[in-house]
Amino acid sequence: MLKSKKVFWFVGIIFILLILFLPGYTKYQDLKDRIGELGLEIDNAKLENNTLEGEISRIQEDPVYQEEIIRQKLGVVRKGEVVYKIESE
Repeated sequence: MLKSKKVFWFVGIIFILLILFLPGYTKYQDLKDRIGELGLEIDNAKLENNTLEGEISRIQEDPVYQEEIIRQKLGVVRKGEVVYKIESE
C-alpha cells in the first residue's frame, strides 16, 4: 500500500511538472527555430549587401559603366544621337 501510494505521488508530480514545463519547452523550441530562420535571413541580407556594395563601387569607379547605367535607367543620349524605339506587338 505504501509503495503504491509513493508511485501514485511520483507519477502525479511528474504529470504536474510536465503540464507546467511543456508549454515553456515548446515555446523554447519555436524560438530556437526562429533564431535559425533569422540567421538565414541575416546571411542572405549580408550577401545582398556585399553585392550592392560591389555595384556601388563599380558605378563610382568605372566611367564606362556609369554611362551604361545612365543610358539604360535614365534614357540619356549623347548630343547628336538619335534614339529609335521599337515597339513590340
